[in-house]
Amino acid sequence: MTDTGLLTLSEVEALARRAHEGQTDKAGRPYAEHLAAVAAGVRARGGSAEQIAAAWLHDSVEDDALSAEWLAEAALTQATKDMILAVTKRAGEPPEEYAARILATPGALLVKEADLAHNADPDRLAVLDPATRDRLTAKYARMRGLLGLAGS
Repeated sequence: MTDTGLLTLSEVEALARRAHEGQTDKAGRPYAEHLAAVAAGVRARGGSAEQIAAAWLHDSVEDDALSAEWLAEAALTQATKDMILAVTKRAGEPPEEYAARILATPGALLVKEADLAHNADPDRLAVLDPATRDRLTAKYARMRGLLGLAGS
């Protein structure tokens, strides 16, 4: 923890890796590789420490790796918590509402942009069956459009 009592980025990374331990992505790769890629993507796009922390934890509540109750009490800034919750998909939520929440939350768009960039990476998609690859490619393109990221 820092002098302010907040988790450091290395502590956030270790926490995220532990929380997702044993999980794999759709391609069968350790899920922590995705988290690391999103965090690196946020850093490369000039993201703040709060955004990098949110990148490490962006799927933690959605995947039930950590609870919303844990997040509420976590030693993270409110901005980081808000970004994590903004990018957490809710069951049955229309994509338009999800995108609107991301756009309304300061800092969240950069986290989601890095997440989509890694999810849509051709090397990652290449190992999936054609039907899954096509479905996900369309899904990611639609979300990029809703977020105003099309073509970027």
